[in-house]
Amino acid sequence: MENYIVSARKYRPSTFRSVVGQKALVQTLKNAIISGRLAHSYLFCGQRGVGKTTMARIFAKAINCEHLTAEGEPCNECESCRAFNEQRSMNIIELDAASNNSVDDIRQLTDQVMIPPAIGRYRVFIVDEVHMLSTAAFNAFLKTLEEPPHYVIFILATTERQKILPTILSRCQKYDFQRITPADIADQLKYVADCEGYSTEPEALNVIAQKADGALRDALSIFDQVAASSLGDITYQATIDNLNILDYDYYFRLVEAFLTGNVEQSLIIFKEVRDHGFDSKVFINGVANHLRELVVSKSPELVSLMEVTGEIAEHYKQQAAQCNLSHLYAAMDLCNTCDLNYNNSTNKRFIVELTLIKICQLFCGNTAPQATEPPMKKVAPTATPQAAQPAPQQAAPRPATTATPQPPRATPLTPVAPVVAKAGATVSGLNSVSIRTISEPVKPLQPSQAEKKNDTPIATPQARSEKYTEEQMQDAWRNYVLAHSKDEVILTNAMKAGFPKPSDKPDVYEVTFDNQAQIDKYELNQRDVMAFLRNELKNDAVMVTAKVRAKDANEKIWTQKELLLDMVERNPSVQQFISKYKLGFA
Repeated sequence: MENYIVSARKYRPSTFRSVVGQKALVQTLKNAIISGRLAHSYLFCGQRGVGKTTMARIFAKAINCEHLTAEGEPCNECESCRAFNEQRSMNIIELDAASNNSVDDIRQLTDQVMIPPAIGRYRVFIVDEVHMLSTAAFNAFLKTLEEPPHYVIFILATTERQKILPTILSRCQKYDFQRITPADIADQLKYVADCEGYSTEPEALNVIAQKADGALRDALSIFDQVAASSLGDITYQATIDNLNILDYDYYFRLVEAFLTGNVEQSLIIFKEVRDHGFDSKVFINGVANHLRELVVSKSPELVSLMEVTGEIAEHYKQQAAQCNLSHLYAAMDLCNTCDLNYNNSTNKRFIVELTLIKICQLFCGNTAPQATEPPMKKVAPTATPQAAQPAPQQAAPRPATTATPQPPRATPLTPVAPVVAKAGATVSGLNSVSIRTISEPVKPLQPSQAEKKNDTPIATPQARSEKYTEEQMQDAWRNYVLAHSKDEVILTNAMKAGFPKPSDKPDVYEVTFDNQAQIDKYELNQRDVMAFLRNELKNDAVMVTAKVRAKDANEKIWTQKELLLDMVERNPSVQQFISKYKLGFA
């Protein structure tokens, strides 16, 4: 039986030209070789599977090549290149620092440094996973790394740059390898499939590329796995079955249920997902990612951010055209909140189902505004038609059919379009605040069945204005915190810090938060908070604004240790407690 070699090794790049996804870095190293400006130590940083060790080997091969091409590529024909390709070169020494991380290992390495090359110009020492060296080993390596013989070049590779001592970093040229894009990974997988004679589907290769998360080696390993299970017929269905990935169709069906407000269908889809053995958290994160793809596919400027291609990308664009962008933003926030609260929930299935229900209510019966809707500038004048009438008509008697009480002035009331307010303005309504920005198109009011039967003008609702005390305001504020302490943890914790205080304006209160992040969270939920307070107080003029607490110039932020020391100083019993149980400071 023929010896099988995995794709990650069989198709490992052997020239700069074959390196995938690192064009800028490759060009820099080639220029250094051509110009002869070689440093004595290099540090290659990046996540796993992006080509750090591969690049180090190609670089070591190129600087010893006897007949380097004009493009800086090794010739693969000279004795040095043949020795490297046959893995018998004595000029390239690789050390795995993960298993050789002691001082004795570094001493053996420094002894080898003193031996000059027999063939070629340089001896290259490649130290992989260099961050695994102990502190003593780093210190033993430091002098040799700083001033090696002229024929020695060190190439250090690591996935965790922050663990390397600054004294080592300062002696190396640092190169950061970037994550390989899904498009580049998919192209390389297509090349490997063509070489192996496999049949593929673009959607399948795209799924593998996304699953690899920027690591080409991981992508090739997954590719071999799928190819083995499907006997070389790499289809989309075979890929998702083998990798246990949810099909896109579930998410497309789910968004269709959202658009129609079909709560029952959305819960049934979630049940199907659970019945197939998928974790609920994987599902809710998949919903969030699907909504994110709809957002980026909705804007021509953001299409390049899409992580899917082909027919699936077109499907995303078609569904995105049916969605309102503001609804997508709010749905993404609900999914994110569900993900944050998932691990702390005792009923994980319930929290996901509740999120789906909220998204259905959010989307319920709403689609993206159509191009046939009247623009803003045409709607605004209809909100005050009396302004365009001649002066004598403004004093005309009020129609007898109106149900609205006669206002103090003689201006006749007529049915108006929805109120449009500038961004940040507040409009009093029945049970909630209704704020719209100038940039949003306004939809015309749809007449009810009763209005279709007669032309009687609609009665204008009266704003509630009951009197209330500051204590009642505080009770309403406290009731909101108690009612939303589970689904809005960050907001309610900030609201617990204090109650709103009356300002110099009637019905306007000010609440003080510790930082801007709390204010941002409050403003995001201000509409719901105002609706709750107005219902509790039965007054639609109530408004609570937020500001950051002014910090004293001499204010000190105490650490936990400082707080404990202060407690010991103030109360000797605390010190006795610490001594009795032999406690210490962390």
